[in-house]
Amino acid sequence: MKPNGSKDATHILTEDHRKVEELFSQFESASGQRKKAEIANQICNELKIHSIIEEEIFYPALDGKIDEDLLKEAYVEHDGAKLLINEIAAGSPDEEFYDAKVTVLQEQIEHHVKEEEKQRDNMFQQARAADIDLEALGEQMLARKEELMRMAEQQGLPPAEMRTAS
Repeated sequence: MKPNGSKDATHILTEDHRKVEELFSQFESASGQRKKAEIANQICNELKIHSIIEEEIFYPALDGKIDEDLLKEAYVEHDGAKLLINEIAAGSPDEEFYDAKVTVLQEQIEHHVKEEEKQRDNMFQQARAADIDLEALGEQMLARKEELMRMAEQQGLPPAEMRTAS
């Protein structure tokens, strides 16, 4: 169960957003390549896990129940972020564009978060208004998240997979 006690799928995803925002702040203020690499790796793992639970569980549950364009844009935004996630995860802080990639990833994530939870008629509002059991969905998401976190600790996560690229 999440620290705030909620199993609502939108609350779980919102907590993930706050955690990643905090990690981006830590990256900005970090000094030393080792510390930056450590934080960037955490960011990449958090975003991989988050996108997997959204794409495997949350988004399919919303299909046909919320604005279809919003859902399609979310998948495409994920793929855009995944390109950078994979480059950052495979890269090193001493590379010329490393910090710039993390900064652009942060900007992409901020835009994505805005569409999911902050702008008017956002995805989370639409999900709460739809006939979806967000608690049951949240339980599924937490179980999958725990499984992925164990995998990340034990063997590492594979590169993020694109869903919309042809």
